[in-house]
Amino acid sequence: MSTDTSDLPDEVAERVRNVRVEDEMEQSYIDYAMSVIAGRALPDVRDGLKPVHRRILYAMHRSGITSRAGHRKSSNIVGDTMGDFHPHGDQSIYDALARMAQDFSMRYPLVDGQGNFGSVDGDPPAAMRYTEARMAPIAEELLEDIDKDTVDFSSNYDDRLQEPDVLPAAFPNLLVNGSSGIAVGMSTNIPPHNLGEVIDATIELIDDPDATVEELMEHVKGPDFPTGANIVGRDAIYSAYKTGRGRIRVRAEFEVEEWKNGRERIVITELPFQTNKARMVERIADDVNEGELEGVSDLRDESDRDGIRIVIELKRGANAEVVKNRLLENHLERTFGVINLALVDGRPRVLSLKETLEEYVAHRREVVRRRSEYDLAEAEDRAHILEGRLKALENVDEVVELVRNSEDRSSAKTKLCETFDFSADQAEHIVRMQLGSLTSMEAAEIEDEYADVQAEIERLTAILESEAELLSVIKEELREIKAEYADDRRTSIIEDQGTVTHEDLIPEEDVFVVMTEDDYVKRMPIDDFDPQGRGGKGIIGADVKEDDRVATVFRANTHDYLLCFTNHGQVYRLKTYEIPEMGRTARGKSAVNILDLDPGEDITAIVDTDALGADEYVTLATRNGYVKRTAGEDFENIRSTGIIAADLEAGDELVDVEVTDGTKDLVIATERGMTIRFDEEEVRAMGRNARGVNGIKLEDGDAVAGLVATDEDDERALLTVTRNGYGKRTLLSAYRTQSRYGKGLIDIKTDGRNGPVTAVKAVTADDHLVLMSERGQIVRTRVDEISMVGRNTMGVTVMDVEAGDAVASVDVVPAAPADAAEPEPEPEPSA
Repeated sequence: MSTDTSDLPDEVAERVRNVRVEDEMEQSYIDYAMSVIAGRALPDVRDGLKPVHRRILYAMHRSGITSRAGHRKSSNIVGDTMGDFHPHGDQSIYDALARMAQDFSMRYPLVDGQGNFGSVDGDPPAAMRYTEARMAPIAEELLEDIDKDTVDFSSNYDDRLQEPDVLPAAFPNLLVNGSSGIAVGMSTNIPPHNLGEVIDATIELIDDPDATVEELMEHVKGPDFPTGANIVGRDAIYSAYKTGRGRIRVRAEFEVEEWKNGRERIVITELPFQTNKARMVERIADDVNEGELEGVSDLRDESDRDGIRIVIELKRGANAEVVKNRLLENHLERTFGVINLALVDGRPRVLSLKETLEEYVAHRREVVRRRSEYDLAEAEDRAHILEGRLKALENVDEVVELVRNSEDRSSAKTKLCETFDFSADQAEHIVRMQLGSLTSMEAAEIEDEYADVQAEIERLTAILESEAELLSVIKEELREIKAEYADDRRTSIIEDQGTVTHEDLIPEEDVFVVMTEDDYVKRMPIDDFDPQGRGGKGIIGADVKEDDRVATVFRANTHDYLLCFTNHGQVYRLKTYEIPEMGRTARGKSAVNILDLDPGEDITAIVDTDALGADEYVTLATRNGYVKRTAGEDFENIRSTGIIAADLEAGDELVDVEVTDGTKDLVIATERGMTIRFDEEEVRAMGRNARGVNGIKLEDGDAVAGLVATDEDDERALLTVTRNGYGKRTLLSAYRTQSRYGKGLIDIKTDGRNGPVTAVKAVTADDHLVLMSERGQIVRTRVDEISMVGRNTMGVTVMDVEAGDAVASVDVVPAAPADAAEPEPEPEPSA
């Protein structure tokens, strides 16, 4: 920058100051930022108002547009505010005025509007020439006593008028109505609260200045939004009140109703604060049309002047819980970010709940002190005048004679002061007295008024001399405000059940999970498979590729955590819904994308973790006849890569798993139709890395097919199914207890037509049996259609297996209550 000023006149050169450009830009930006922060965007902690709101209310106060006056055109109010106090655009002033009249924006509206001031659908207010307004009664409480020198005034923008720097504010408006605004480099977002709760907390703080945020929260439960709805969880509220910042989850109020024809509907009656209702309904409709939200048949907005009512009708059979969770995830829940930033002594500060109330109490203490000083001065002046009147009445004849004989009023006042020692003010008042005030009745009234004024002087003096008395006045006035304006809380606070997760969006239903030897896996709803008669071929349950075969099928609930045991002795933890849902004819998805399986590793047994208690055991059986028990707690922490369930010897495989409690009998069945039953306690509990002990003595070429746990009181039957689709039921009581590691007893004949045993299950007559063949055929049938026979029999046809196919897996499903129709059984071949 050049510093040469030789060409300038001397008087100009003296005023030139050389500065660095960056320094000037920095200071100018700071000045601009502070102007925006203090003059437009942030509320004052004392009255909770920004300058525009304060100026609107003060302009209405000066014009007498109170709650007792008639409504005035909004354009008139905006014009007065803009012309006298707020030299900005009329639209911004009108927007601020309209917001103070919106009962969905302000918890306690400060303006009583008449006309269209906007709606929760985002509709803008009508033009200011069409709407009318006046102050709401509660707004007058913010201005009460403003004419008694309670607050400081400053010159308006053109030095023509005086405007208040802050309003007296008879209640903590910052917390009661909240505020929001964006300044330069900072923003504020203060939620509204219930008036009664905030006043109770203020009184608590006055009584106990050391009260903690926790103690104040016994009164202020949380924000109280004008639109109601629900706050989810209390931790975020505490954080916001403790630090001045927090993120509060606000959830719509709704309920699921039973509707006609067995259908359901979701009715929304309250929305989160600052939600645009029309836009939300439109977005829900878009999700339905685009297939993002399934199960919805109709969507209607039935809202009226009485409140919000949005009806979402569901299709028959739609899962209301899933639709509800989808709505919560995308539409019915939003986060309110609390930033309790306000101006304190002209500087922006983030305040805790306690600090906010402390600043308000300090402001109110100053207002009451200044008001008391003002009223005391007024009372003392009045007492002085009354003293003069009383003295004049005591000497009424002399006073009347003196005034009558005076040349004029001025000389009369002079003589009164000289003769009776009146002050100039007293003498002025006496010469202006009417003759009627000399009556005895008027004299008595003056004496009574003087006594009242003296009492008022004593009261005001006590307030000014005693901090406790001053605080008592503040508390009493707050209680009066509460009695006049407080109402019930609108926003409920509900316990935090966690955010809506992907799991919440999955219907909770029973499914079949199918896995092939090449590790393709999928799940299918059980309802896709209706019960059929015994001996049917079934329907396609999986389209396996060439050289692949179904390895296992099992039933699970989509929300179950499963322990998946493999033939290699590993165990994995899996959530059922993580398995992709596919149609009957789909092959499935490679399991390596879900479980970290090794080549040739197949799932052979499933345990639902809900069935695994603290004092229970996981009991395993291997193909070579070994059995072991391991405490269930050893399977609590399972890595994504799985953990060892049993240390198998070379050539052995894990076949089946049961959950036991230490009091059961174990039944081991082999592929050649042998079974052995022995006490569980004969197998000691051991660690996961142990191999186990011998359970059954196998003949050459035989192998274990399955494991069942039972006890003496078990009335179930042992269901045995063979590879060629034959099966039978025999009461478990027919299998006597032996010692472990014996050859066992004959259960079913496996020569000829039956083929080797595929699986054994413990069943009741009401259960359903699900069989799946290696080629993907699946059949579901009632267990009671399978004959109840003795041991060492052939059994009956359970599934019609085609040539070259075989039963791969068997699972048991509890019968659905709706299964009423029973298919006719086929003739049973003799044993």
